Amino acid sequence: MPDPPLHPSLGPVAFLLGTWQGDGRGEYPTIFDFAYTEQLTFGHAGKPFLTYAQRSWAPDGSPLHVETGYLRRVPGPLADGGEGVAVEMVLSQPTGVVEVLTGHVHDGSVELTSTTVALTPTAKSVTGTERRYRLDGALLRTDLEMAAVGEGMTHHLTSELARADP
Repeated sequence: MPDPPLHPSLGPVAFLLGTWQGDGRGEYPTIFDFAYTEQLTFGHAGKPFLTYAQRSWAPDGSPLHVETGYLRRVPGPLADGGEGVAVEMVLSQPTGVVEVLTGHVHDGSVELTSTTVALTPTAKSVTGTERRYRLDGALLRTDLEMAAVGEGMTHHLTSELARADP
């Protein structure tokens, strides 16, 4: 079955479509700094949302993290009257963390801030996140800030990803 056409509302986030892969660095006050390789895949099903899948692994090839979710455009202007289009994202992690984020897309950059972080009873305490996906030439640069385990909002992850599916 052929891929359905991209939903017309997704034009502003179409630059994300595809599989991206590259190296990243992680840090946080409660852990040692670390290197990783990351793969992000943004897809679509012809509906007004993008699918999202992330996985990462250590330099020795052992798995580190996975998460899945959806990104959708929100109708109407930005609440703060700024430039760009409004978006929402929902992410689920097997560690028991679910993020609901809102933000905007402008000039090849998606900026998101959590409005809700839900935790299972055994999940580590995460109270907030901020995520950015920015197209810089042929690279997708990602940044994640996190408030967790008693720490305030602090830089945690950054990566530079190239298209893995030209």
